[in-house]
Amino acid sequence: MRRVAEPRAATDRFILLYALAWAGGTIGYVPLLSILLPVQVAGLAGKTAGVDWLAYIALIGAIAASLAGILFGYLSDITRVRRGWIAAGLALSCAMLPVIGQMQSLSALVAAIVAWQLGINMMLAPLAAWAGDVVPDDRKGMLGGLMAFAPGLGALAGAVVTVPGLAAGSVRLWLVAAIVAACVIPVLLHGAPATEDAPPQAIAPSPASGRDKRGRALRMWLARLFVQVAEATLFAYLFFWLLSLDSAVTDNQTARLFSLIMLVSAPLALLVGRWSDRKGRPIAPLQACALISALGLAAMALAPDLTGGMLAYGLFGLSSAVFLALHSAQTLRILPRPDRRGRDLGLFNLANTFPSLVMPWLTITLVPKAGFPALFGLLALLALVSGLLLRNMTPAD
Repeated sequence: MRRVAEPRAATDRFILLYALAWAGGTIGYVPLLSILLPVQVAGLAGKTAGVDWLAYIALIGAIAASLAGILFGYLSDITRVRRGWIAAGLALSCAMLPVIGQMQSLSALVAAIVAWQLGINMMLAPLAAWAGDVVPDDRKGMLGGLMAFAPGLGALAGAVVTVPGLAAGSVRLWLVAAIVAACVIPVLLHGAPATEDAPPQAIAPSPASGRDKRGRALRMWLARLFVQVAEATLFAYLFFWLLSLDSAVTDNQTARLFSLIMLVSAPLALLVGRWSDRKGRPIAPLQACALISALGLAAMALAPDLTGGMLAYGLFGLSSAVFLALHSAQTLRILPRPDRRGRDLGLFNLANTFPSLVMPWLTITLVPKAGFPALFGLLALLALVSGLLLRNMTPAD
């Protein structure tokens, strides 16, 4: 009995340390991209030109992040080393954070952001694949639930480092780097349970098996892409939509709505993830959340007033947050080649960056001519298709 319990305890300890490290990775970019970088750009370019420069930096950064995620994930596959790449990425990204704060020109800032993106993705890509190497399938729901706490901790870190009087200027970025290191180093020191610390060797699948696995992976990728497009659109334009329902709505009301959903969604994702582990139904919660997201978006399109709109958004926000958290973990079990997890997760990550390019065009095309209801109707259709893509799907079908 003790021999069975010890490996399970070791795996559970790894999952907890891994979730802490994942939160550290999120803390590595949320305070910078959401608060500290916009403030610095505004200081260098001014408020008006700063908006254009921030969009430019975001586009360059997204391209660098996408390519770096694929590259370093693949390098961790072929070298069969995860921890070394994670440690190197941690060192580079933490070293670049205070450098970013020292930049005195916009062109130098862009170069520093690209170098930082290389470092943060050198850390995150192998880290994402490491969970697939180590965490057994019957614990991936729990893993996804714990990973759901990362966005909230990232936002909390941003609030902490910007407390008036605590730190100023580039010192804030030193604090961010210290927090990130404190979160990631424990899992690097303790490592993974024995014999599960390296990417698996390649096993040649049969042609039919390979096609089935690629088909499941494509369905999972598309399902995430469609929900992610809706989530990214609402993240950017929620305030403007609420303003269209009630001209008296404030940015503080919008922020509180975001915070409430973030606060509730993390424990909800953990509960749903644990249920999926116990029942052995990893895909069912994803399909249910996608369909509930579609229902929430449809209700938003029909919302008659601010109260109805907030309730409808709450339905969408909670279900989409749970979907995205659990999807990240369950994706690990359907990738077609375990020996190429890092590379394939880098490709999967395009579902997170691509919506940032699509979302503005959708909004510009639909909202001026047909209003927000038409946009939400289209997003509801995408979420519905996401749920249908996952219909009758199992990791081994």
